[in-house]
Amino acid sequence: MKKILVVLLSLVLALSAFGAFAEAKSEYNIGVLVWKFDDTYGSSVRQAMMEAAEEIGAELGVKINLDMQDAGDDMAKQVDQATQFLSKDLDFVIINLAEVASGQQLVNMFTEAGIPFLFYNKEPSEETVQSVIVDSGSIFIGTTPREAGDMQGEILAEMWAADPESIDVNGDGKVQFVEFEGEPNNPEAIARTKYSEETAIAQGVPLEPALDEYIIVANWDTAQAMEKMTPTWTATEGNIEVVFVNNDDMGTGVVAAMNAFNYNTGKEGDPSLVIIGVDATDAALEAIKAGKMTATVKQDGDAMGYANIAIAMNYLMNGSWLEGTDYEYAEDGYSVRIPYAKITEVE
Repeated sequence: MKKILVVLLSLVLALSAFGAFAEAKSEYNIGVLVWKFDDTYGSSVRQAMMEAAEEIGAELGVKINLDMQDAGDDMAKQVDQATQFLSKDLDFVIINLAEVASGQQLVNMFTEAGIPFLFYNKEPSEETVQSVIVDSGSIFIGTTPREAGDMQGEILAEMWAADPESIDVNGDGKVQFVEFEGEPNNPEAIARTKYSEETAIAQGVPLEPALDEYIIVANWDTAQAMEKMTPTWTATEGNIEVVFVNNDDMGTGVVAAMNAFNYNTGKEGDPSLVIIGVDATDAALEAIKAGKMTATVKQDGDAMGYANIAIAMNYLMNGSWLEGTDYEYAEDGYSVRIPYAKITEVE
């Protein structure tokens, strides 16, 4: 993991977009608003934040206390949790939005209270990012939205170039596909959907939607993906060859649905769809190893969780988001982007 480089000052009174800093302390309280605890990738980020708080706190000679709250995918509940944070002695708030278009209310609350904050993982929607991140003087820690989609498309293109007949099972010269999308209005979800398809086509895969409504919203959820894949398969009369999913939780849901049709069982001789996910969750890696799922794109939860704590503490102790750290701003000037990696084999 990257080691944060900070300058320890005994008494600091620096100015920032959030106002004046208090004197340097031996103990810091950080609130964490999480969109939902039962998201698999999100859980890896939460665990990494807890480990980073211990590690970075030891390096800095301070104690970092984390108060994590589960919104259960409910923005109203997240606003209530934020309101409760205002009555606590918090030095900082780390925000994983329950609704990407609803960050402004939290910005207003914490700015008025003089509590600095950053956002991670779920980027504020395009129409709000200027006011929520840029104008507020905050920062976003996440990934490059199109990179995961590009890599999904590249994985399929590499498979197509190596053995097109293994993908074009019906032999019609086309690749019938569907997309399982995380949620409406989410920049990450939209980009993964858009670029998985566009990149695959640009690299020579003759993709064709398996039905008119081929983008299926399943809200990042295993059960929803399972429930929606079954009627989708039936509606196409089994004419689907590739499934792109925005995350691995939905991917394992699609696998479970197809198992009911004796597809993607991992057993030799049983038929399979190509299913390509994102996150590299433990469940997905096991499914790939077992031959039930094709590939995934690793989203590094450990790196994101560490960056959340490292950058928050650098801000609190130095008055700067990134100066003195190993992190750099992305081209947009308001974010730090954690890179992805392709995973097509698991030993």
